[in-house]
Amino acid sequence: MNRRRFLAGSSLTAVGLGLRSGRWPDLGALLGQGGSRRAADLTLRIAPVTIELAPGHVVRTVGYNGTSPGPLVRVREGTEFAVDVTNELAYPELVHWHGQLISPIVDGASEEGTPPIPAGETRRYTFTPSPAGTRWYHTHTRAGSRLDRSLYSGLFGFFYVEPKSEPGRYDHEVFLALREWDPFFTNTEEEEEDPDQPPADVRKQQAPADKDLGKPNGLEVGYRRFSINDRALGHGEPIRVKEGERMMVRLLNASATEVRRIALAGHRFTVVALDGNPVPNPQSVETLFVGPAERIDAVVEMNQPGVWVLGTTHDEDRTGGMGVVVEYAGQHGPPVWRKPENLHWDYTAFGGSGAAPPRPDDRIELVFRKRNGGKGGFNRWTINDKSYPEAAGGLMPPAASPTIDPIRVHEGGRYRLAFRNESDDQHPIHIHRHLFELVSIDGRPTAGVMKDTVVVKGFGRVEVDLVANNPGHTLFHCHQQLHMDYGFMTLIEYAS
Repeated sequence: MNRRRFLAGSSLTAVGLGLRSGRWPDLGALLGQGGSRRAADLTLRIAPVTIELAPGHVVRTVGYNGTSPGPLVRVREGTEFAVDVTNELAYPELVHWHGQLISPIVDGASEEGTPPIPAGETRRYTFTPSPAGTRWYHTHTRAGSRLDRSLYSGLFGFFYVEPKSEPGRYDHEVFLALREWDPFFTNTEEEEEDPDQPPADVRKQQAPADKDLGKPNGLEVGYRRFSINDRALGHGEPIRVKEGERMMVRLLNASATEVRRIALAGHRFTVVALDGNPVPNPQSVETLFVGPAERIDAVVEMNQPGVWVLGTTHDEDRTGGMGVVVEYAGQHGPPVWRKPENLHWDYTAFGGSGAAPPRPDDRIELVFRKRNGGKGGFNRWTINDKSYPEAAGGLMPPAASPTIDPIRVHEGGRYRLAFRNESDDQHPIHIHRHLFELVSIDGRPTAGVMKDTVVVKGFGRVEVDLVANNPGHTLFHCHQQLHMDYGFMTLIEYAS
């Protein structure tokens, strides 16, 4: 797919069915069944695709509408949106509308009750896009040992909800999705050293003494190829800019497993939104830190004429393709990469300096642990020492009873969820159909930063406040595909 065409995207308008008197409309209405059926605003086709990342480097996967990433979908805040999804694969599929405050029936998770799309059939999703900002859509099946399924495949795309009032303090925007391809299982885990926390051996000494962490021996996932959008670094069209412009970068980490740091040589980013939600305190940073499923909106002042590389700070993966050339008008020559001096990232820097969040109605402790080398050579993940059961065929029937205890809430209540990571892995924690407010990161207080996904670092602690304002089954899970597939998941249940 032509990069320029992807960055331009497609323009749609949209409005779905909202929350009425605290309850959702019936299944038939939400799925567009019964009564008069208007034309869809968008049609998505799930089918095999072929992507040429670079000459001779071809990836065969599945995607939406013949591409991966799928089409950029732009909708308007407060306008009804209906999308028909046709599944041309030989197995059931789902589309999850990540970051949307919608009904569990259309959210796109079978654990919540969303019906899967059978092989060869079409299903309509109807909802009101909310809130505004940079969201995304993607498959929500489970992969297990199948590295051609779920988030290892090409089933993902940007979903941008245009606000009713757009300040427009930029000259143009680019949508950039970070991506790895050709996954394989390995017994080793290769990660950049994290400058925001002590080395691994020190962190293990900080771990609870009564936990046998042992030597990691579970299978991990590695990758052979890398890209931003559908092209490897140096291939496809560069991002063309002019001196003096303000460029809005809408960045998505569409990885199934990898946390990333991103820099643009010679430039800084002013972060204005996290997960599509405006931050109280925009900050200028040299490096962006983005976990799987997280998004960052940042403005770049184009004030350093030249030809530069925007890409991951991990040298091997950047030279392997995870980068894009940024070219100023009238400038030529090979693109320049400079390692950023400051790799530090702190969520709390974007918080407000005002009053602390209101006192919660209840506090819920959630401890994350790893059982090394479990069934089939995979690690097993637990929340409070219990795991969600494995799925058959990649989907969990809605009626299945998980062995793990659900998180129970009452409508209207404010709950402080205290995450404690007792493993050396980083966990991007995602809560469906809700936003939450960051309260503290490793003991550092903050307020006003609203997210739907947050990375809890190895042996780290994060506290968030969740307001239970969207009744219905709500999925809570790590967005690292291996972790989710092997137990790291539960439901938030509203008391009747």
